Amino acid sequence: MRSDGSRTAFPQALDDGRPVALNFIYTSCTAICPVLSHSFAEFQRRLGPDRERVHMVSISIDPEQDTPRRLAEYAAHFEPGPQWEFYTGSAEASASLQRAFQAWFGGKMHHRPVTFLRAAPGQPWVRLEGFITPDELLVEYRRLVVPR
Repeated sequence: MRSDGSRTAFPQALDDGRPVALNFIYTSCTAICPVLSHSFAEFQRRLGPDRERVHMVSISIDPEQDTPRRLAEYAAHFEPGPQWEFYTGSAEASASLQRAFQAWFGGKMHHRPVTFLRAAPGQPWVRLEGFITPDELLVEYRRLVVPR
């Protein structure tokens, strides 16, 4: 479920033909998540008009607390464009998705900063560990996408 309350099939939502930048966050986090979200906000700003060409996705790892309304309030602090969507769902779906990305570390209190990029549907995901800066994210994005 997106922060606007609409339900969507997540795998299909990711496969809209655009490159994807993805991270895992939760709204009550005071350390890692605001930094990741700030990097995404700066990344979208630095993309300028090209930002519509990338699908940015932030997924809650605390869906019991992160309702669509709470996600929308959190998102508003980072002024996301329409290309940046925030998702929540069931605890089982969140854990399953984190496991699929090998980003499950035993719960929200043990999460780590990691960002994922994919050039297009069917392409491999690139895993970027740690607190990646907006500039580093932009360089990696361009490395993956521009040669196409």
